[in-house]
Amino acid sequence: MTRCLNITVAPVVAGRPIPPPLRRARIAVFALCATLPLAAVAELSNDALLGLGLRTRPAYDGSASQHDEGVPVIRYFGKPWFARSTQGVLEGGARIALLPELHGGAQLSYEPGRRSGESDFLERHRVASIGRGTALGVQLEWDHAIGSMPITLLGRVRRNGDSELGTQVDVRLSAGVFRSGPVTAGVFAQAIWANSRSTSAYYGITPQQSATTGLQAFSAGSGWLSSVVGLLWSVDLSRDWVAVGNLEARRLQGDAARSPLVERLWNHSASAGLAYRY
Repeated sequence: MTRCLNITVAPVVAGRPIPPPLRRARIAVFALCATLPLAAVAELSNDALLGLGLRTRPAYDGSASQHDEGVPVIRYFGKPWFARSTQGVLEGGARIALLPELHGGAQLSYEPGRRSGESDFLERHRVASIGRGTALGVQLEWDHAIGSMPITLLGRVRRNGDSELGTQVDVRLSAGVFRSGPVTAGVFAQAIWANSRSTSAYYGITPQQSATTGLQAFSAGSGWLSSVVGLLWSVDLSRDWVAVGNLEARRLQGDAARSPLVERLWNHSASAGLAYRY
């Protein structure tokens, strides 16, 4: 069954103006059109990939500061082991077939935390960093095809190894929308829910933290954390090498969107990389 890469943009309510970050994301898509055979591309194969890429992302969701970094490009599906970075999370573990198009599994994922040194706002207010870590989780994935269009519906639950950072749940729907010669494309939408511990750790401000940072105390509860839509692309350069990338936009939701730590509701990120197919 084919599988696609994705793009991320938060949903837009009909009739309302498109927020500036989304307009910038669209401009970035058009810029990709000028440099690639197609602007919106996604991987639509089960080939194993290993490579490196560059990514620009917000210092944290809600930040006005951008950060550039190197990222791995990984996708491997064995029986039962798997590893991938192509579904929004760097994760690896084991999975089994429950039904012909349905897989269930357990994984260990990388959790990037939040580093104050990447954000002018956090540094100015002396907000403490949140360390990197890992999370244990489970997932359920359904792969199907509607005519020639492959779709993937993926649900995950991830509990951070640091219990104070809580649990997050995400649901991600991907669809392959184009394939011609060396170019493939897909789109996706994703919704992320967080429990009160997770939302409070990243967006809450205790009275003690308020005294240190000068920001108003804020209590954040459980609920929808963010919504995302995106575009991923791939271009075959040869039999063994492929260029991959993505463009995504995300909007904070619920209590996170009302936090004093949030400078903007919309964020964007983009990446491009080169991977060896084996």
